[in-house]
Amino acid sequence: MAAGDYNAVREAIKKTIPQSSYDDGSAGPVLVRLAWHASGTYDKKSGTGGSNGATMRYKLEASDEANNGLEYAQKFLEPIKQQFPWISYADLWTLAGVVAVEYMSGPKVDWKPGRVDDVDEQYVPPNGRLPDATQGQDHIRSIFYRMGFNDQEIVALSGAHNLGRCHADRSGFEGPWVPNPTRFSNTYFKLLLHSQWYKRKNRVGVEQYNDEDNELMMLPTDMALLKDPKFRVWVEKYAEDKDLFYRDFAAAFGKLLELGVIRGPEGKAFRQYARAKL
Repeated sequence: MAAGDYNAVREAIKKTIPQSSYDDGSAGPVLVRLAWHASGTYDKKSGTGGSNGATMRYKLEASDEANNGLEYAQKFLEPIKQQFPWISYADLWTLAGVVAVEYMSGPKVDWKPGRVDDVDEQYVPPNGRLPDATQGQDHIRSIFYRMGFNDQEIVALSGAHNLGRCHADRSGFEGPWVPNPTRFSNTYFKLLLHSQWYKRKNRVGVEQYNDEDNELMMLPTDMALLKDPKFRVWVEKYAEDKDLFYRDFAAAFGKLLELGVIRGPEGKAFRQYARAKL
């Protein structure tokens, strides 16, 4: 394949999304999570972290408990990396998230190539920069404000919980948020707002919120979106207006994937260690 043929990479990603023996038969949700977590380490004050560098390849970042289970996403994408050795892991992981969202009936997210891979652990961001699902609205704001997001963008990004499920052996939480966790929609917001949620301990003793039949769940951070009036207004808007949610999610997710990516004149990103010299 010709170097730079990103359409060919997109098609290869689409072909790897159906995974009959994984979760709900789809790698899509975990690919979105990989792109999210690879980017969500950004700190706007120091300029460290973010998707450039693909530093989750190194044990120091991979061992962050928030990244449990993302080895599956990397494993699904490794044959594509071998097929297209010219693409960086940093570009592959973020592109996979974009393709997966669209594949699962979500919005088209703007994406640009040019990220480069770090060659060692020197610029791995410290653990603990990703959200802790046991916390409330103050924690949520501290995490997302650090990256440069506002309240509206926080709620829009939370809509990614339309996808996938939690696993007790990874996060301690268990179950899907919505009945169809492999299709992007605004169902998460509708259920969060209009269903009855009961605080319960799951089978491993972790407190979460379940619906009456224990088929669906919400995290403490999800419930915080309801309790905080500034967050709740956006939950209500997105529950009512799917098109608005799709537009806002696409903008926020595209912004997330670009955090920390400083590009040169031809679009290629500088390595993190070069930033101090700019």
